[in-house]
Amino acid sequence: MSRLGRTVLTAAIAVATATVSVTVASPALAETPPAALTEAPPTAAVALGDSFISGEGAGAYAPVVDIDGGTSTFPGWSAPNSAAYFCHRSANASLHRANLPGIDDRFNLACSGGQPADFANASADRANGRQVAAQLDQLRAVAQTHDIDLVLVGIGSNNSSFTFGEVAEKCANRFIADAWIGWWEFWAEPWAVEQDPCSDADLATAAELAAATAETSAAVQQVLSTLAEVDADGEHRVVLQDYTNPLPEELAQAYWTEDNRDDTRDKFRDLGRERYAAGCPIHRASLAPGHRFSQGLGSMVSQVHTDVTAEFPNADVVLLNVQQAFDGARLCETTDGPHQALATAVRLMDGPSGTYVTSLEGANKLDISRIANTCVDYFQTCQESWHPNAAGHLALGQCLTGAATTNSREVSCVRSPNGTITVS
Repeated sequence: MSRLGRTVLTAAIAVATATVSVTVASPALAETPPAALTEAPPTAAVALGDSFISGEGAGAYAPVVDIDGGTSTFPGWSAPNSAAYFCHRSANASLHRANLPGIDDRFNLACSGGQPADFANASADRANGRQVAAQLDQLRAVAQTHDIDLVLVGIGSNNSSFTFGEVAEKCANRFIADAWIGWWEFWAEPWAVEQDPCSDADLATAAELAAATAETSAAVQQVLSTLAEVDADGEHRVVLQDYTNPLPEELAQAYWTEDNRDDTRDKFRDLGRERYAAGCPIHRASLAPGHRFSQGLGSMVSQVHTDVTAEFPNADVVLLNVQQAFDGARLCETTDGPHQALATAVRLMDGPSGTYVTSLEGANKLDISRIANTCVDYFQTCQESWHPNAAGHLALGQCLTGAATTNSREVSCVRSPNGTITVS
């Protein structure tokens, strides 16, 4: 049992026995604490992984130590996206919102855009990586000063075959193009963005998911091997978390049509404006493939858990399923607006200005093209889109609270219609 679990158990025993026992310490013992207690290092909880763990979308981003040991603060909206700061490590991330008895310090080492290869290798070593050291090297640095008792791991949605950002961008761009560009304009301009809804094959094939599973499994096994090397007491829990979808299985009916046009018609700009403002610029026909994609990620993480526990049968590894953690509060699931959802809306900028475009009212197709290209050229201007927001990470923190102390090897975190989070 990890020290975190022992702390909870010990606290319960102490409360139960406090009324029937009294301990009298000798003056000598009272004045001189045992050396073992005074020398014990502080305990730590650590987060490793990608944007879903780092806190992308939750704001309050902290400076990040870059690969050269310098401190990377916000470099400006037009800076290279490789800047370490754009790991977007949030003070609101679930690691910081969870109730973790017995933990003294928390270290968020995850990085938005992180891939399995970034655990053992510097992200800067690959294309489109960020200027940060390997996450396992960062973990080793924490172990030099702390006793690591809990490690939250979320990785795999970005890999050598596909990335979440590419998937999200593809489906949103297709919807916007379909809304603003007529079929005749598309044929006249063959370079225009494709307009069909996303299919399963557009998101990830079975072969790509299989390859991603192998990459992710190897990376998580490296985490266990590293912990075995650096955690002196050998007592720690690893929580392996999967993913949830920011969008519902079906949009609220109010978002189905506008001006008597649905998203199967040729041009539907009013509907495009409405869904963009609500945070869900996507075809209804793309929703089912999108959920099969997120379920595929869940199956991938579950298989990784199976692989890791088979390779390390004595390791304390808990699978945390959060696929239903946002149920009832996903973007456009109700008409309450994006501020009531647990995920960030799609938000773009018109140039790297720092000002988000919250409405496309009055925008023509040239405006749309310019705004969309800002996301391509300056990805930091849009990378928060469709990620858990601060309220979402508060919910995920409750999920982590349950996973950190459970006696089970697998738990699911589910949000009920009244907003209650249950971990079982």
